[in-house]
Amino acid sequence: MLLAIGGVEDHVHLYLRWRPDGAVSDLMRTVKARSSLWVHQHFADLSAFAWQEGYSLFKVSRSQEESVRRYIAGQAEHHKKEDFKSELLRLLRAHEVEFDERYVFD
Repeated sequence: MLLAIGGVEDHVHLYLRWRPDGAVSDLMRTVKARSSLWVHQHFADLSAFAWQEGYSLFKVSRSQEESVRRYIAGQAEHHKKEDFKSELLRLLRAHEVEFDERYVFD
């Protein structure tokens, strides 16, 4: 169930509830395929549009729902202070996610 969506020119945020037995990779494949088709059908000047290969996923508790909604709604203002790449790297480090920075942004 999609609870909030928003983004800026270089990324998008989806806040959703997903079934515990559902593969996130299946969800993201569907989201990317259907949204790419829609973009190509409605915006001829964006014929080169394509999603990057990967995605990032962060799990949050329901107690943070309003905070997450505000964060998503305020993306344009937020990214005046911190760009997307810096923020993602900061979040990955803060949550002790192992990664190789060479492959984070493809």
